[in-house]
Amino acid sequence: MRAVVATDFHTEPTVADLPVPEPGPGEVLVKIAAAGVNPFDWKVVEGAMRGSVHHEFPLVLGSDGAGTVVSAGEPGPTDARFEPGDRVFGQFMDVQLGRGSYAEYAITKAAKLARLPDALDFATAAAIPTAGAAAHDFVEGTGAGPGQTLLVNGASGGVGQAAVQLAAAQGIRVIATADPATADLLRELGAAETVDFTAGPTADQVREAHPDGIDAVVDLVSDADTIEPIALLLKPNGAIVSSNGAVDAELLSGKGLRGWNLYANARPATLASLAESVQRGQIRFLIDHEAPLGDAAAALDRLKAGKSRGKTVLTVA
Repeated sequence: MRAVVATDFHTEPTVADLPVPEPGPGEVLVKIAAAGVNPFDWKVVEGAMRGSVHHEFPLVLGSDGAGTVVSAGEPGPTDARFEPGDRVFGQFMDVQLGRGSYAEYAITKAAKLARLPDALDFATAAAIPTAGAAAHDFVEGTGAGPGQTLLVNGASGGVGQAAVQLAAAQGIRVIATADPATADLLRELGAAETVDFTAGPTADQVREAHPDGIDAVVDLVSDADTIEPIALLLKPNGAIVSSNGAVDAELLSGKGLRGWNLYANARPATLASLAESVQRGQIRFLIDHEAPLGDAAAALDRLKAGKSRGKTVLTVA
């Protein structure tokens, strides 16, 4: 089978010919039709988890995927049972075993998959897992509720767009950072305000518009050296969630604020809920770039260059 692999850290992804894997207990083999591309996919190659977990090389890249079940091992006591022909989507990356979704066939745990409704196409489904689960967990993690104000810092990409929609649907007033080309789209998706991060520091602009502070932040772009001005926009006891491990919870606590570093956990129940919301038109996962499997390296470079204004999907079938 064809698969996009990294042969070591800091190497260029290439297309390789690998054996079709066999699922073990609690695992499912899926014929991939589409694979979602996420920033974490290239961060793994750059060593995001180096030193904390074993990486098996060659490593098949890609976390998100959608396709059709080929076969399944014996399910565990809490696993859903999948049959050949079932349409599924979910997360596939397991760096310890060298597994990922950028391949014609991929294996993942049954606990990482959900059934795909017939009304949803594979490309849309492949765009959902990491971005959708992250947005869901990040918004929920702030504890923000109806009538409160939430800043989504880094709203232009797939996670940010989903977070804007999920928060707005709950009656939360959303401020979204965006460049001028994306601002109208984010307002269409539910943002009450947009901040042009190309016009000046985001923190300065938000503070000028909200001198009394805001209630919560979902931060998708700041690192540990740049997150403090964003966190200090919060009212007392306000909450910030970082996707980049940038929050120092103890430091924030000393300032009367709350903060957490969270990561996407695409649980089947979350995936099913997101798919249902897409079917109902309550949330959209906008695909702004599709490419064939063999162009994965270029698709990742495009993402790294900050050119994405939505989700990138690789078509595999």
